[in-house]
Amino acid sequence: MRLKTYIVEDNPTIRENLIGTLEELACISAVGTAETENEGKAWLTESGQQWDLAIVDLFLRQGSGLGVLAACRGRQPAQKVVVLSNYATPDIRQRCAQLGVDAVFDKSNEIDALVDYCIRQCATPG
Repeated sequence: MRLKTYIVEDNPTIRENLIGTLEELACISAVGTAETENEGKAWLTESGQQWDLAIVDLFLRQGSGLGVLAACRGRQPAQKVVVLSNYATPDIRQRCAQLGVDAVFDKSNEIDALVDYCIRQCATPG
């Protein structure tokens, strides 16, 4: 099983590298991307079961990943939302936990942990 993954990231280079890495090393298939809070919120809330995993950056071209995370609170239990950010401080991790995020990864040193997380999600019946 491949995780249908939606990525909210405004940096095109990071976005494309992330998709390439996760499609090669983990079991994801990118089903779409957004560069802004409004795009991310709209797609994730209107697309129902069309996604299994959302990967969200916190600082976006418009708005904030925190708004995207808040919009995902009503998702199905099997749908996972993770944060991938350069600002994975203890305060940000706590705020993300309050918003129901399943995991937080630092872009600079936790990409391997994100890959491992995706692999574990594929192995878990949902």
